Amino acid sequence: MTNQGDIDPGSVQPVIIPRPEHCISRASISPSALKVLYRLKNAGFQSFLVGGGVRDLLLGREPKDFDVGTNATPDEVRSLFRNCRLIGRRFRLAHVRYGREVIEVATFRARHEEQPTDDDHSAQSDEGRLLRDNVYGTLEDDVWRRDFTVNALYYDISGFSVVDYVNGLEDLQTGVLRVIGDPETRFREDPVRMLRAVRFAAKLGFRIHPDSEAMMHRFGHLLEDIPPARLFEEVLKLFLSGCAVATFELLRHYDLFRYLFPLTDEALSHEENGFPLTLVLRALENTDQRLAEDKPVTPAFLFAALLWEPMRLQMQTFLDEGASPLEATQVAGNQVAAEQVQVTSLPKRFSYPMREIWMLQTRFERRRGKAPHRLLEHPRFRAAYDFMLLRSEVGEAPAELAEWWTDFQAVNAGDREQMVEAAPKKKRRRRRPRKRKPASTHDE
Repeated sequence: MTNQGDIDPGSVQPVIIPRPEHCISRASISPSALKVLYRLKNAGFQSFLVGGGVRDLLLGREPKDFDVGTNATPDEVRSLFRNCRLIGRRFRLAHVRYGREVIEVATFRARHEEQPTDDDHSAQSDEGRLLRDNVYGTLEDDVWRRDFTVNALYYDISGFSVVDYVNGLEDLQTGVLRVIGDPETRFREDPVRMLRAVRFAAKLGFRIHPDSEAMMHRFGHLLEDIPPARLFEEVLKLFLSGCAVATFELLRHYDLFRYLFPLTDEALSHEENGFPLTLVLRALENTDQRLAEDKPVTPAFLFAALLWEPMRLQMQTFLDEGASPLEATQVAGNQVAAEQVQVTSLPKRFSYPMREIWMLQTRFERRRGKAPHRLLEHPRFRAAYDFMLLRSEVGEAPAELAEWWTDFQAVNAGDREQMVEAAPKKKRRRRRPRKRKPASTHDE
């Protein structure tokens, strides 16, 4: 296999795989995507299905979404579709909406070395990161702007063939994830490509090419320059795609996890009572299982699990200094959330429920009087209960406590009263003299 970094793009001739020699059928393509493809074609523009949709169809998988590549500019695309909205500044894109489905249409981009640097269409940082990239080119140019060879396959609606410039089909067949071009240059252009490499490797079960691996070990620190809002979106893609466990293991292997969750990475480097901290891994297993069963997963629960270890350790520090469990949990939660948003942003619609999940953990221990009835009616009870079950599974919360709350939900009102009367009293914690009052930290 030729190293893509050694290829002169201008000398490469594409391999055309005709319809009888590949497995893509229009019956497997979204009707909405077909509408976009055909309208662009009938208007005289080139029109290709591109990226992950083509890759997944060739692998016999059901694509999550369908993207289109064309030589029509974003404004020309908008003129063809009343249901179109232009988005993005860094990369100008057209979104064509049909109900809840969005077809993303991208104009072919020129190779960066051919782009001018004295206008507002292209910009690059001193470290090589692309800040704007809206200089348009041809199909031949666009191929070399894509990230991985397996994502650079084009399905041509005009002849139903697959166009391959970079041996992407061969890499697809051998299970190799290879960066197009020089890996160092491509990762400097956009460090998030390292996270995408991990996500695709986990999702597809592919191995990352050694040339790309070497650069990932060297340039993880470039992720520190990525805006927290963008990293938040990448975290959701990484852990809510059904392969959270494999993704987590690869992130740790390439030492990239610490650039997303530095506090958690530090907490996971320690053991407690001779055992590694396992709640994060168990939570990710649970996430994968719920997604496989088509059950909902909220980012609030995901972040509550990913940040639980540093929050718990900080909370214990405050408890040792004499704070009450409620105060210790509240202040520790605020501090951990405030530090995390410096790395990956965490919208309040997720950070508030996350902290409520944490706050409710201490209330599960109160099983006498009206407390369990009030807790059962709390709007965040179910998420907090599921979180408590995870803690029980890893030995952090008593199994008896988890069983009691499971039974409490299942019985009728009369039996609940009997359970409350028979429940053990919560042991009163002897408070130590306060050494200092922990300073409350504002979120976001």
